[in-house]
Amino acid sequence: MRRLKATISYDGTNFAGYQVQPNQRTVQEEIEKVLTRMHKSKETIHVTASGRTDARVHALGQVLHFDTTLTIPVDRYVTALNVQLPHDIRFLKIEEVAEDFHARYSVHGKQYRYIWSCEKILNPFRRYYTTATNGHKPDIARMKEAAQYIIGTHDFSCFCAANTGVKDKVRTVEALDFEWHGEELHMIIRGNGFLYNMVRIIAGTLWEVGISKREPAEIEQIVASMNRKTAGKTAAPQGLYLEKVHYPN
Repeated sequence: MRRLKATISYDGTNFAGYQVQPNQRTVQEEIEKVLTRMHKSKETIHVTASGRTDARVHALGQVLHFDTTLTIPVDRYVTALNVQLPHDIRFLKIEEVAEDFHARYSVHGKQYRYIWSCEKILNPFRRYYTTATNGHKPDIARMKEAAQYIIGTHDFSCFCAANTGVKDKVRTVEALDFEWHGEELHMIIRGNGFLYNMVRIIAGTLWEVGISKREPAEIEQIVASMNRKTAGKTAAPQGLYLEKVHYPN
């Protein structure tokens, strides 16, 4: 039995999310169907990911692990999977790891990217991969000022969806910045872990700062409140990308 670590990418547009759900198309189910067929197994070959993503959220560098009895070399494993998977999922890399490696519990940190399209007329080929702003362009100097109140270790209850069952909401945001790429604004955030909808709520709140619906200093009060109702709206899912998952060397 070998434990394999895989880095995958997927277009979340036509998925109900990563995790298996009844009567829904999910990334996990598509991968497990192919692996089970390859192993000629009567029982499902399960994969474990670094975390789940919601419907329409994309991944550039999601990481998962699975155990296999097959002796296929890792480079050929990538090809064998990709020729059977739907075109909106791709395995990028597979490597053999120690049996105590765990895609979720071994995570050291993650990096997400959120993208707004600030074009007056949205490029139709970007409609599923950015959040349209109808031509509005925010002041990123204000957004960067507000972001300084988020960086660090805090109880991030204010940026967590109310329906989560997680009790410990203390996380560390290591970096949070903004970049213009043509007419697209990118928010890049890195931390040791993120709560349910945390990145999208941060994006929605900082957007309100950028368009002067909130003052940058309000973010300090929002974080201190530990109250979801004080923060802004949850940004749309199609602008969000799980970019990288970090593990200890």
